[in-house]
Amino acid sequence: RYKSVVTPRRAAVAIACCWIVSFLVGLTPMFGWNNLKKMRRTQELNGSHAEFVITCQFETVISMEYMVYFNFFVWVLPPLLLMLLIYLEVFNLIRKQLNKKVSSSSNDPQKYYGKELKIAKSLALVLFLFALSWLPLHVLNCITLFCPSCQTPHILTYIAIFLTHGNSAMNPIVYAFRIKKFRTAFLQIWNQYFCCKTNKNATSTATAETGN
Repeated sequence: RYKSVVTPRRAAVAIACCWIVSFLVGLTPMFGWNNLKKMRRTQELNGSHAEFVITCQFETVISMEYMVYFNFFVWVLPPLLLMLLIYLEVFNLIRKQLNKKVSSSSNDPQKYYGKELKIAKSLALVLFLFALSWLPLHVLNCITLFCPSCQTPHILTYIAIFLTHGNSAMNPIVYAFRIKKFRTAFLQIWNQYFCCKTNKNATSTATAETGN
């Protein structure tokens, strides 16, 4: 039922919803959930009448309650665990199908589920890299919130931040190396928009239509 359920229109709506939710979650601190009031209150308690200056550092500006309770416990950890359970079930179903005795005259099921297994492994690798890239930073945020007296080395924080940014570059590489359709699409985009090479088939078709 995949082709009937996942239509281009529904896929576009799903992608748009993901981006909208991501923007709302990511921009929540700009809507007011930040440390601005806390910093102003701290300055007033210290009796300082100097000009209010904000130090532009992540932990100074961004609320750890937002990062841990809202960002991690709501938008990262539950989806991660849900996806893990889904992939475990997918692998279990595929394993059962591959272990079934298939007659010599029907090779299609074996080929189909073998292909599905390869794709599932690729997507599971993306999920694993996501967890590997994002969990260290969220663990450090939890330590900062729940153990204020604990001092974490700055180098660990920098490495964790670097991993989160690097995760965005990992997915296209994994998709390109593991899934042929993605690799073909990436090469086509690269040739068309970066190398200014047009698709030969498309060019020949356009020429034929012009001649007609």
